[in-house]
Amino acid sequence: MPPLKIGLSARLLYPDPRRVFLPTKSVQYLEQSVANWVMSAEVLAFMIPAISYAAPHFPKNLGVADYVSNLDGLVMQGGADVSPETYGETPINPEWSGDRVRDLYEIELFNEFVRQGKPVLGICRGCQLINVAFGGTLFQDISTQVPATIEHWCDKRYEHNFHDLHILPDTALARIYPGVRMARINTIHHQAVKDLGRDLVIEAISDPDGIVEAVRWQGPSYVRGVQWHPEFMDPKNPSLLDGKPILDEFVAACHAVRAGEKQARVRAV
Repeated sequence: MPPLKIGLSARLLYPDPRRVFLPTKSVQYLEQSVANWVMSAEVLAFMIPAISYAAPHFPKNLGVADYVSNLDGLVMQGGADVSPETYGETPINPEWSGDRVRDLYEIELFNEFVRQGKPVLGICRGCQLINVAFGGTLFQDISTQVPATIEHWCDKRYEHNFHDLHILPDTALARIYPGVRMARINTIHHQAVKDLGRDLVIEAISDPDGIVEAVRWQGPSYVRGVQWHPEFMDPKNPSLLDGKPILDEFVAACHAVRAGEKQARVRAV
């Protein structure tokens, strides 16, 4: 069977005259670690570009559904804040206004993958976006809105900032980490899940402050979000939670959907 084709949502940069490269243009890109992490499962990774209908060149007969039809799963990578406007709030601080353009692009992408029953894995911002897409809300800034929390964001340590994770019992996450109840993960976020979206369950929380760290959809297709960055953690470091079981579970779900589609085509002949 040909390798799976996994789509990754793009990070976006906008025209900026201070930027040395392409100062007048919008840029869409993948962070290298997430692409390598996905490909480590022996799958093909493809960045899914956002389509700008304001540009002079764009497809007239192709859209998001065509991309999703030709891919087996979606990974939504980290990046800029989710805009409070996307979940019906006003930014408390202008610095937390987020990226509304990217929100709309990723929500459309996410909804189409869910509509077609194809697996989705959200990392950091991706986890938050899943919650918002299902009607949930976010803390715009953990340290401002949640008293006495641990440090979830440190610009100096970045991916080398860590805290403990409590995996909740009797969850799908607990099943792929048998015997693991406490683990250590990186933490690179100042936003977090506040009100839980429709049909989502919490599967892990930070310790000791209880910030949501993993969610899972109870709907008919595979949707999981993790607040940490497994792609940034060294799998050879035994003190950190290995991200491979999460990737393996996601890839297995993609294989199952592809196998089901193949059986459906055979029955239709």
